[in-house]
Amino acid sequence: MSVKRKRNLSATIALLPTWFAAVVVFIGTMAWSIRLSFTNSTLFPSSTYVGLAQYSKLFSSAKWLASLQNVLIFGVLYVAGCLVLGFLLAAALDRKIRFESAFRTIFLYPYAMSFVVTGLIWQWMLNPTLGIQASVRSLGWESFVLDWVVNRDMAIYALVLAGVWQGAGLVMVIALAGIRGIEAEQWKAARIDGIPVWRIYVSIILPQLGPALAAAGMLLAMGVIKTYDIVVAMTNGGPGNATEVPAKFIMDNLFGRQNLGLATAGATVLVLGVIIAVAPFRYAMHMRNRAKGAS
Repeated sequence: MSVKRKRNLSATIALLPTWFAAVVVFIGTMAWSIRLSFTNSTLFPSSTYVGLAQYSKLFSSAKWLASLQNVLIFGVLYVAGCLVLGFLLAAALDRKIRFESAFRTIFLYPYAMSFVVTGLIWQWMLNPTLGIQASVRSLGWESFVLDWVVNRDMAIYALVLAGVWQGAGLVMVIALAGIRGIEAEQWKAARIDGIPVWRIYVSIILPQLGPALAAAGMLLAMGVIKTYDIVVAMTNGGPGNATEVPAKFIMDNLFGRQNLGLATAGATVLVLGVIIAVAPFRYAMHMRNRAKGAS
């Protein structure tokens, strides 16, 4: 046996545990969960098939429909807010300001926190009896109102605010790395032509950051689909169903109501959501690599 074949065989044997875990633990449990979504399982798994009854029950639930609407609103505003604010922070740091390293650390630090910690911080800050509203009113502005976490119409935007505060730092780092990788000759040419700085960033820099920002948006979007911690920490899905999200609906039915069939049906829908979110990005990357290979 040649040396090359021996190396390939050794690498294959070394990777067998990983392949086993991927096939059995991930794909196997996913397939098992999908199977349970077609049964009448409650506290324990059942083999009695009920067809699409669990999915029919799922999409006839007002709470589930509200959770889909909420996660869509949260996802769009959260991803857009992080991308815009992250790019602006990166552009500001790119101007070679003093104490750049300190500012970069400060802006990135929230991303190092868990969503639970972020949720608790903002839950306290937006609490009308303890946080910003109480502090401002104690200074004499009795008419000041900032009660988003208990306001049914504004609670979802409180989640967005907390999420953007945490996630913008990730986009900032990715965008700043992309900006620093752009050739200096482009800056020199733009300055010679007298192009304003803001126009350079919008018309020259931003288009070149497309792949980097797309990757950052992909990471943020995947986090949106499984949003759970920040909701429980800040509002616990309330007031009413104002901040209910699919992941919390699934966990409530799995552990609170012992409805395994309905919970796995919701989980299956979430898996499809992840596939739908990832597929366009993967396809675009595939076509881009294919075009590079052809050229």
